[in-house]
Amino acid sequence: MLAFKGTLGLEANGRNFGGHDRIELLIKIDESGSIAAAAREVGMSYKGAWEAVDAMNTLAGEPLVLRVVGGRSGGGAVLTPRARRLIEVFQHMESVHQQFLKLLGSIADNPLSDIELARRFMMKTSARNQLAGTVAAMESGAVNDVVQLDIQGGQRLVATVTHESAVNLGLSPGKNAFALIKASSVMLGLPDDSMRLSARNQLKGQVAYVKRGAVNAEVGVQLEGGDNVVAIITHASLDALQLQEGIAVVAIIKASSIIVGTFGV
Repeated sequence: MLAFKGTLGLEANGRNFGGHDRIELLIKIDESGSIAAAAREVGMSYKGAWEAVDAMNTLAGEPLVLRVVGGRSGGGAVLTPRARRLIEVFQHMESVHQQFLKLLGSIADNPLSDIELARRFMMKTSARNQLAGTVAAMESGAVNDVVQLDIQGGQRLVATVTHESAVNLGLSPGKNAFALIKASSVMLGLPDDSMRLSARNQLKGQVAYVKRGAVNAEVGVQLEGGDNVVAIITHASLDALQLQEGIAVVAIIKASSIIVGTFGV
């Protein structure tokens, strides 16, 4: 499931006026009557707080915070009516903003959501093969965990990841995830029921295209179910297997060659 996060900010004349942190500073100044006390409350340095106040006063075109002589500690600061109106407006906008984020989250709860699909399209990585799926099962180990990922067409990928990574990614059955596989990590073979390999992943498909390069060849394979993978193999292997468009093949991938990622927490 996608998790949407966002912060609300204000601009004046193309310059950043402030966001939640500066508004919170104004609120604390109003409560304490002191910029120094307000700075401590929000975790700012005294210098940083004064710079923020000066910037807001300048960008607003009128004072938001006024220094006063006397007061609770022999001197302090007070907000102008304009500053108090700004706080009220910002808090209202923040409420609307949070409702908007909640609405986006409810849309993204659907694993087939166009929003999640767009997220996948925007993902950039050097790995040629990016397969989206759903975690079907997990096997925990002392060091590594085994992740089984269902992809299109009912085929299943098996990947090994460290236990720490599995925890950090929040991997569990039903979670949307993706697999990244370098083209050089994909081996190809011809279907043979007697073939026995140690590689956990043996995905059936057929050759979609072949491109000969100066050193190696690039072979595109359409898997059963619609996903596509790309393999980089030697010219010798290409010729030995007599690969050409339409030939049935098996894409062979070691579980340790797969990187697993998630789209959100």
